[in-house]
Amino acid sequence: MQSTIDFKYEMLQELEGNILPFWRNRMTDEVNGGFLGRIDGNGVAHPEAEKGAILNARILWAFSAAYRVTQNPEWLNTAMRAKDYILEHFIDPVYGGVYWSLNADGTPKDTKKQTYAIGFTIYGLSEYTRATGDQDMLRMALKLYHDIEDHAYDKENNGYIEALTRDWQPIGDMRLSDKDENASRTMNTHLHIIEPYTNLLRCLNEQGDDNKQLRDRVANLLHIFTDIIMNKETGHLDLFFNDRWEGRRNVESFGHDIEAAWLLHETALVLGDVNVDNVVKRIAKAADEGLQPDGSMVYEHWKDTGKTDTQRQWWTLCENVIGHIDLYEFYSDRDALDVALRCWEFIKHHLVDKEKGEWLWSVDAEGRPNRVDDKAGFWKCPYHNSRMCLEVIEREFLI
Repeated sequence: MQSTIDFKYEMLQELEGNILPFWRNRMTDEVNGGFLGRIDGNGVAHPEAEKGAILNARILWAFSAAYRVTQNPEWLNTAMRAKDYILEHFIDPVYGGVYWSLNADGTPKDTKKQTYAIGFTIYGLSEYTRATGDQDMLRMALKLYHDIEDHAYDKENNGYIEALTRDWQPIGDMRLSDKDENASRTMNTHLHIIEPYTNLLRCLNEQGDDNKQLRDRVANLLHIFTDIIMNKETGHLDLFFNDRWEGRRNVESFGHDIEAAWLLHETALVLGDVNVDNVVKRIAKAADEGLQPDGSMVYEHWKDTGKTDTQRQWWTLCENVIGHIDLYEFYSDRDALDVALRCWEFIKHHLVDKEKGEWLWSVDAEGRPNRVDDKAGFWKCPYHNSRMCLEVIEREFLI
């Protein structure tokens, strides 16, 4: 069995020797500023591709967090580049919030206000503040937080509206992507609101600023997950809902389950004196229905058809590692550590692209690589895999 000391070392090597250099060296847009919008699965750059808010916010988070943990000035320089580009091009100077996407030259392309994207921008800016102490970025993160609360929070039904127009009016198509249902409430967006709100609260806590309103909003989000989104019968998270939180309970997303298990636990720890242990264990147990003997985790299961998507996607495996590390560290679950270590071995052998850098999007059940989907792009970002590395590096567990 690999020791956790070796595990931490390998994570540091992967982070600083592969993941971050790829994004700094291959994705920097030297012509139009910021970062390229896409590198395809064969490693070919597409300088004409649109630039997504989520990609840029996740780059900001990844390099800010890496600098905070390693103090490597190279990562700070890239974080500053991401921060400056977001402020200059993605922040809407008229109505607030952030644009969904830009043209390659940095002009607005899709100006809708997707709550998910605003949340990730808060995540990146709050992490930049944690890493540097920059109070201007803290104020910007708080401004975006108020944009969400003022426009996307539903006071009547609770929860957050999926999307609105540029000037915060109702919009017909609220889908986050073509793969999603057109629902006004989604598990995914709420997960990625509680995540940045928790990080913003942590940032304020670290500076001695007790923001009661934000603390109450984070606690409310935790309640939404434990009392509404988590399916009481199965332990899985339900995905799509209407305004009144009515929804079909037909899809089980194993990666989101295990990601939520540790993120909700993180939220409880930041709030303090909040016990979600039973919920965390229940969701993690449901997620483990997607575990495979080699430690990997399949993607999704549709209850109404019985079909299972058996691809091993990069982000699912990253969250599988973190979630099981969390179970080991806080609940002394030795089997969970074994899962995390086996999953990392699977990642090293099947997803890490040793020739061209970064990771593949996925492999299929037979281990065949997927080069159809992007190496870097609108949804393929350095956030999940860099966070996996940083979580292992930061956590104080040894055997």
